[in-house]
Amino acid sequence: MNEEQQYDCAVIGGGLAGLCLSIQLARLNHSVILFEKEQYPFHKVCGEYISLESWDFLENLGIPLSDLEVPIIKKLIVSAPDGTELKQELPLGGFGISRFKIDNLLKEKAILHGVELKEHCKVEDVSFENDSFRIHTAAGMFSAKVCCGSFGKRSNLDVKWKRPFIMQKGNKLNNFIGVKYHVKTDFPVDRIALHNFEDGYCGISRIEDGNYCLCYLTNAANLKRNNNSIAEMERNVLYKNPHLQQIFSTCRHLYDQPLSISQISFQQKSQVENHVLMIGHASGVITPLCGNGMSMAMHGSKIAAENIALFLNNNISRAGMEKNYAAEWKRTFGRRLRTGRMIQRLFGRPWVTNVFIRIMKPLPFITRWLIRQTHGKRF
Repeated sequence: MNEEQQYDCAVIGGGLAGLCLSIQLARLNHSVILFEKEQYPFHKVCGEYISLESWDFLENLGIPLSDLEVPIIKKLIVSAPDGTELKQELPLGGFGISRFKIDNLLKEKAILHGVELKEHCKVEDVSFENDSFRIHTAAGMFSAKVCCGSFGKRSNLDVKWKRPFIMQKGNKLNNFIGVKYHVKTDFPVDRIALHNFEDGYCGISRIEDGNYCLCYLTNAANLKRNNNSIAEMERNVLYKNPHLQQIFSTCRHLYDQPLSISQISFQQKSQVENHVLMIGHASGVITPLCGNGMSMAMHGSKIAAENIALFLNNNISRAGMEKNYAAEWKRTFGRRLRTGRMIQRLFGRPWVTNVFIRIMKPLPFITRWLIRQTHGKRF
């Protein structure tokens, strides 16, 4: 690689936001390089439910969702730790598809449009000098006019840059762990369930090929109290919810070990860091109870692409690009994130969750209102 070669945009991280951003910019004839530390296709810890607000956007990118016959999800079930259920129609609804499948489809589309993809390539640092970025990677040095961080909930760059959410002590909004399985089970195709347990909740919904995504979030202390054993924690904590006991004891697991991720934070994050535009979970994470972090990641990529294109076409300055992106991101997602953090605080302690679900059950209009606050419109 010739260090003098400069790309219009470098994207660090090939998840939904990074891939979607790369495709949009490449379709506008901008040169894009994308760095991904893994190799496609691969699994990720993720609830794998996508709000239908993203449907048109994905089809416009060339992902044939209608032909894929993905399961459409229209109903929500929420259970308290004691098993009490609340059921609600989802105003917009969503669909199920694994990250293994959709990320790989987007990767193929990115390459088709001319994105240069560097797989198995970890970015070690990024520096900004002389109005240009230098990206330090295991494969050498690269340069770009614009750089975007799409490296998920937590990365080595977050730590290196000492981003504020990294430096905060443990509280109700950080230091979570996520665990995911793919399973075969008997569960209605059109429903997503969120089953609460002490200091956590577990979601289950249909994905492709008749499989189900079973994914839960809890705090690190819960795991520590159970000898850092996921299996022991599931037996001692999750099984106290009768719905989870039934699911875990009867489902058939499709891979030997669960996927897991640690040190998840729902604290506020900045949308621009060292002139790098943050997209996806790197810009802000909505709590899984709100159920559409993937849609937010894709919508955020659209906002970023529009502003980056204006900058690359010399229609706005770098400062204008950064300011406009951050402002539009906050206008679009600020309320959803605030509501998500509020809901997050209501769950965790079993007696509080039990009471909350019992109060909400005869008041469906409040449940519908909360759902609307955490979902967006088609984009």
